[in-house]
Amino acid sequence: MKRVPNRSRAPRRPASPSRHAQRGVALIVAILLVALGTILASAIAYENAMTARRGTGTYAFDESILIAQGAEALAAYGIRQFFQSDPSHTYIGQGWDKPVGPMEVVPGVMLEASLEDMQGRLNLNNLVKNDGTPDQVYVAAFTKLLEMLGLETKWAPMMVDWIDADIVPQSIDGAEDSVYMGQAPPYRTPNRYITSASELLALPGFGRDRYLTLAPYVTALPWKTQINVCTAKDKVLDAFLGSGQTDFSSTGGQLDKNRAQGSTGCFPTLANYQAAFSDPKQWSAVRSKFNQTSAYFRLTSFITIGGAEFNLYSLLYRDATGAVRPIQRSFTPD
Repeated sequence: MKRVPNRSRAPRRPASPSRHAQRGVALIVAILLVALGTILASAIAYENAMTARRGTGTYAFDESILIAQGAEALAAYGIRQFFQSDPSHTYIGQGWDKPVGPMEVVPGVMLEASLEDMQGRLNLNNLVKNDGTPDQVYVAAFTKLLEMLGLETKWAPMMVDWIDADIVPQSIDGAEDSVYMGQAPPYRTPNRYITSASELLALPGFGRDRYLTLAPYVTALPWKTQINVCTAKDKVLDAFLGSGQTDFSSTGGQLDKNRAQGSTGCFPTLANYQAAFSDPKQWSAVRSKFNQTSAYFRLTSFITIGGAEFNLYSLLYRDATGAVRPIQRSFTPD
């Protein structure tokens, strides 16, 4: 019997470990590439979305400025109208003081606007005369105003030193560069007239709470701008009266209520205000600080576009001919 040779296959050789490692590396590289592609795609999509959103925001902002400029034109027209009808008086009830809106200017765009006579406030720039010396009448009035509001009187000489031209403190409560250079960070006094009442916040230790208390009664207008007695706030009127005398602010807001009725015209008139002074010499010193008409108004425009809200504060100036133009714009009230 013939013998059949054994032809069974030889056992396979085990796979090389390096081949398994290469497959693992390739898989990891593939996963990383997919992850990197996903990250890049997400980044591009996010950037595109943000670009579109920025574009929408920029367009809405530009649109709000145009709407606010339209509000300025309407306010200027109104101011010219009442000036032509009564060039010697500016008072609550003439129509310019009535707020406008909310009104839809164009579909999806709402506007609210209101005017305030800024000459109804105490002008901080009048604390210092044109020759650089303090105006004692105004300094005394500002000091009394601080007292009536429950604030320290030291801020009056400090504000004088902030504006006046020298670097010598006016009094023991004053402050010049020697004080401000010790702040962190250090800074100097401007030694010039201010452009915003918010410069009060630069006084060391003045703080936000004091500013919010004082801000409704003060402003920063060109030097020698008079206070309009017809629109002046009650505490501003009392600030120029004798020490401890509060004829207008002690009536519980009755002055504002009377003016809001619109039937009193200009109140108090210069004659009414003069009657509040018991000392004729004091009135003669104060008389030049007051008038019965105004040239500076602040227009507050509040614009809503979709879910976005914008505020613009415009300082309008009326010249002697009745022409009105904006001389300052800001996104904050002061």
